[in-house]
Amino acid sequence: MTAEPSFEYLVVSCDGKTAQMQLNRPERLNALSTAVMEEIIEAADWFDKQPDLRVVVVSGAGRSFCAGFDTDAFGTNNQSASGKVGGRRPADLGRLMADSIEGMAPIAIARLHGHVVGGGLVLAAACDLRIASIETSFSIPEVNLGIPLAWGGIPRLVREIGPALTKELVMTCRPFDAEEASKIGFINRVINIDEIDSAINDLVSAIAGKSRIATLSTKAHVNAVTSQMVGTMRSWSDADGLEVAMADPESQKAQEIYLSQIKNKN
Repeated sequence: MTAEPSFEYLVVSCDGKTAQMQLNRPERLNALSTAVMEEIIEAADWFDKQPDLRVVVVSGAGRSFCAGFDTDAFGTNNQSASGKVGGRRPADLGRLMADSIEGMAPIAIARLHGHVVGGGLVLAAACDLRIASIETSFSIPEVNLGIPLAWGGIPRLVREIGPALTKELVMTCRPFDAEEASKIGFINRVINIDEIDSAINDLVSAIAGKSRIATLSTKAHVNAVTSQMVGTMRSWSDADGLEVAMADPESQKAQEIYLSQIKNKN
C-alpha cells in the first residue's frame, strides 16, 4: 500500500481492506468547491491503486454531509459557474467527480447526515450504498437557481428512484426527509444518529470480509447493467446545459433571488 495522500479539504485513511474519505470543510457544510472536487477525483484514483482495498466510506465532517456546489463560485458574470474561466473543465468538474467515485473499483458507502443538497446528493448517488441518520434532509435546489441538475444527477436519480419521482423532486425542488428517501429506494437504511457509525461499521465488515474479486466484480457487473439502462455516459454534455442556463436572463434572475434568500437566512 502506498502512503496515504494529504489533502487540504479531505481526510483520507486506509488500513488495507477498508478506507475512509471525509469531506472536511465543516465551516461551509462541506460545500463542493472546485478544489474539493479536484481532490475527490485524486483520492478516488488513489483508492483504485490500493491492491487489497474493498470498501471506502464517504462522509462529511461537522453538521452535514454536503451542502452541494459552493455558491461562492458564482462570481462576476457567472464566469466560474459557467466554465468561461479555465476552459470547459470547471463546468464539467462535478460530473468528473461523480464518475470518479462511481467508477472506482472499491465499493463506496455514503454516510449521510444533516443536509444532503444538490451536488452533495449527486455525490451520494454516485456511491454504491447509502446509510442516513434519521434527521437527514435532502433537497435538489438547482431549478430554483435557474440551472438544470447537472453532474450526471438526472440519470443517477432515474436509476435509483425512477423517472416520475426524479422529475417531481428536481422540478419542484421540494425537500424530503430520510424516511421518504428510504421508501423511494434512495437509501439502504435509516438509522438514529447515535447508531449510524455502528451500522456503517457492520456493513463495511460484512463486505470487506468477503472475496475481493467476487465483491468488486459484483459492483462492476451491476454498474455495467445500469449504465445500459440509464446512460450516465450521456451526461458529458451537462456542462453545456449549465453554460446555456448561466447566460439566460431569466435564469440569472432566479439565481439572484435564490442567493439573496440564502444570504438573508445566514
